[in-house]
Amino acid sequence: MTENAEQYTDDGTSPGTKAAVAVIIGRPSSGKSTFLNTVCGEKVSIVSETPQTTRNAVRGIINSPRGQIVFIDTPGYHDSEKKLNLKLKAVAEEHLREADALLYIIDSSRVPGREEELVASLIESFSAKTVVAVNKIDRPESDTQAIRDFLSGHLPGIPSERIAEISAEKNIHTESVISLLFDIAPEGEPLYPAEYYTDQAVDFRIAEIIREKAIRATRDEIPHALYVEISDLEQRRNGKELWVRAFLVVERESQKGIVIGKGASVIKEIRTSAQKELNRIFPWYVSLDLQVRVNRNWRQKDPLIGRLTGMTR
Repeated sequence: MTENAEQYTDDGTSPGTKAAVAVIIGRPSSGKSTFLNTVCGEKVSIVSETPQTTRNAVRGIINSPRGQIVFIDTPGYHDSEKKLNLKLKAVAEEHLREADALLYIIDSSRVPGREEELVASLIESFSAKTVVAVNKIDRPESDTQAIRDFLSGHLPGIPSERIAEISAEKNIHTESVISLLFDIAPEGEPLYPAEYYTDQAVDFRIAEIIREKAIRATRDEIPHALYVEISDLEQRRNGKELWVRAFLVVERESQKGIVIGKGASVIKEIRTSAQKELNRIFPWYVSLDLQVRVNRNWRQKDPLIGRLTGMTR
């Protein structure tokens, strides 16, 4: 609601104020998390070159004079029958039906293929509430015309005026996407207070930051074979310090050595990098005690996968 609004409807809302839940969907590494972080102005979703870094439906919130949009960043939609990936696909699919709007982010630097066709077929029936962001236009290999040709062939129900060409990383034309989403958003009161940019729990945000740093430190060796478990959170020094004990959990004993590194160099790098970012995000000094443990073949354990993806049913 704007500060100078003086008129209200019978249910207490101000005329023209909008509120929407918008689901972000796209192939892995299309820039969904980068877009979310850019428009929210804060680190909401972790970012990595590794596909399917996002495992959960992550919320980011923006407020403007037109109202509020609550974004849900879903895992990259990937064509695989592995158990973890099937859960990640289910996370994306579940939220599409409930959303007020969809934001389809498509990478203009990659030729659309089978996975892009799967995403298009998934959202085709929701075309009336879909905005498309053609991302990475700043890259030399970007081919926006090829993407527009793909969209006209596979999603003819989305008009060209609801397609924006952007660079989420460079924050180019992202405001156009927000404007298009507000155009189709329903009227209503904000779902969260104006000062919120995410509703994530503290332990979830800490675990995600640690996981991001671990993925970067281990590169191609074990990114998908690890998760983070927060075992203790404790306020110290009269609330000025947050002490955290966390475990990097891997599938096999051999992976444990990779995460620790020679002379504990890798885990030290992960801890230092994570702690630095956590101290920038939170209002307390974050002290991180980071260890490694093994949970053999955890990606085959349905209850754990459900908990990690937020899909417990």
